[in-house]
This record gives sequence, structure tokens and C-alpha cells, in this order.
Amino acid sequence: MKEISDCLRRAKRPIFLAGGGVGIARAGKEMTALAEKTGIPVVTTIMGKGALPANHPLYVGNVGVHGSYAANMAVSECDLLLSVGVRFSDRIVGNAKEFAKNAVIVHIDIEPESVSRDVSVDISVKADAKAAIAELLETAADFGFDGWRQEIRAWEQERPLIAEQCGESRVTPLAVIRKINALFSDVIITTDVGQNQLWTTQFLELTDRKLMLTSGGLGTMGYGLPAAIGAKLGNPQKDVIAVCGDGGIQMTVQELATAVVYELPIIICILNNGYLGNVRQWQEMFYDRRYSCTCLRRRKDCPELCRKPSDACPEYTPDFVRLAESYGARGIRVLEQEEIEGAFFAAKAEWKRPTVIEFIIGREENVLPIVPPGKGVGEMIFTM
Repeated sequence: MKEISDCLRRAKRPIFLAGGGVGIARAGKEMTALAEKTGIPVVTTIMGKGALPANHPLYVGNVGVHGSYAANMAVSECDLLLSVGVRFSDRIVGNAKEFAKNAVIVHIDIEPESVSRDVSVDISVKADAKAAIAELLETAADFGFDGWRQEIRAWEQERPLIAEQCGESRVTPLAVIRKINALFSDVIITTDVGQNQLWTTQFLELTDRKLMLTSGGLGTMGYGLPAAIGAKLGNPQKDVIAVCGDGGIQMTVQELATAVVYELPIIICILNNGYLGNVRQWQEMFYDRRYSCTCLRRRKDCPELCRKPSDACPEYTPDFVRLAESYGARGIRVLEQEEIEGAFFAAKAEWKRPTVIEFIIGREENVLPIVPPGKGVGEMIFTM
């Protein structure tokens, strides 16, 4: 720990990387205090999002394959990466040889087997995140990183995190997430897996009262609805929202019966693009639109090779509104941007049953930016 303190004194461009271990240790307040005391900016993994409030001036954003430009550039250009409770998964690192290649990498984690497994580190400490941060706080000081913070702010202004809208889209994922930010202050948001998870982790504004549950890189499709049920049972006073894709929700949709039986007024948001969207996006961007096993409207008599959706595509199965109603839940379909707020108000008015809101989004809506396979996190694609 003394060696880490010495590194902080020598650093000119340091960054804190907070992972899921900070949340597990319930060390968000300590992490925020350490950032404020040192003046060092903080980036997070998907699982670490919320370690600092989203509106905190020292919070830069998520790092990784779908991270923000500023966060990825900060990691690429830093000279000290002090990571806490991180496992350095491929979704965070990209090309491991290019990850923070000019930095001294410090890794604090309670699990020694995760150290230098995917990214070679220079200093490692086996410790609980909260205990380690508390010890660093005792010796920490602001060593003056004004120029470095200004450089990061310039990256934020140069390429702010935005969502590119495909031409056919009348309801965008960004609009849905922004409305959640605006309408819900004391809430737990769960996500499924895929594009819905990535949009949520990009744009959701977390605070000490606005929390998120997600399966991270495990890719547990179907996680969102059962997690929301558990969150509501454990926190009955809070609003609970599950953000799901039309593919993932069908893996555990039968748990709507559980939510109905226990009279849980959770809100299930289905971002329906008719595809297993994350895989489809990779097929579009890196495999010349050779769409295979990702279209959820596909029928036996469809063309063998279909590279683009059209008006001739079959109807989507199932009808999520009718499916919700068959369980005894409320079902709402949103086709226009102007209907989003009203749908949420209608869901909030339900006290004893869940509400399923199906948002019909663009069929080929993509999550951007994205780091291509084999590239470092500083090599991002920003537009199609």
C-alpha cells in the first residue's frame, strides 16, 4: 500500500478504475471520497457503474468495448491505472497488449486468482475493496492533476456519448433510458443481456438512490425479470424496472406468473427490435450482414440469406401485450416517442400487478461506439 501511495505521488496522468468489487464491498462513498481527496478521475466497468454518482465531476464513464470515448482514451493515455475490484474481462480490455500500455497498473482485489490473469499488472494487493480504499484515504492528497482533468474534459466535449438513430426508428433506446432518468429517483433498474444492457449501462444515471443490477460479462440472458422480482421483494418501497430485449425476456417470461401471484408492481421494459440484437450488430458490422439465427421474425419460407429487414417480414411472435394480459399483468405497446412518458405514468399507477411496456425500436439500431475485435479500447468506431 505504501508503494501505491508513492506511485500516486509520482503520477502525472492517473486514473481510478472501479469494478464490481467496489459495489460488492459497498465502498461507493469511500471511492467517491478518495477521488475527491486526490482529484483523480474515475472510470468504471459495467459492473462498477455507480461507484461514483453519474453527475459527479470526476466521473468519466464506462470503459471497454462500448465505453465512452473519454473513458477509453483516459485509460489508453494514463501513466497510472489504479484498479479496484476489477477482473479485466475481454469486454473491458479489448486487446490486452494495448490496454493501458503506457501505465503502471495497480490491481486491488480480494480474489488473488484474478491478478494478472488477463492483464499483467505491476503491483497487486489482495484486499477487500473497502478496506484498501480506506487505507489509501489515510495518506492520500491532491497532487495537482488540473491539466490531466482538462484533457479528459476535452475528450468528453470532442466526442460525447450519444446514440446514433437508424432511419426507421420512431422510438429510441436513448429516449426510453432518459425518461427513466427523469421520472424515477428512488429505483432499482435491472437489465437483461445484449443491446438493452449496453444502452442501459451507457445512459443510465445512477445515484445513491438509483441502483442497477446486471449480470455483466456473464451474459446471462433472462436475468432481468427474475432479478427485478428479487429486487422488489427485498426493497418493496422502491420502484423496480427491468430493461430487457425481446430475445432475453422470452427465456424467463414465465416468471411473470410469480410477479402476478406476489402482486409485485414491477415495470418490465422490452426493447423490441425483432432480433437478437447484439449478435446481429456484429454480423452487420464485421460479417458483411450475413444474418444467421438472429432474426426473431424469421419463418421457414423466408429467403435463405436475408441481409436486411423489410415491410414484407412476417409478424413478430409473440404478441407481448396479449402475453402479459394472459398472465394477469398489464400490457402496453409504445410506437411513438411521445407515448413513452404516458406509458411510464400508467405503469406507476399500478399498485398490485406488474406492467409490461413493449417499446418498438428500430430493427437495426446499433450500440455505439464499439471497439472492433482485436483492437485496443482507444480504437473505436463511432458511426455506421
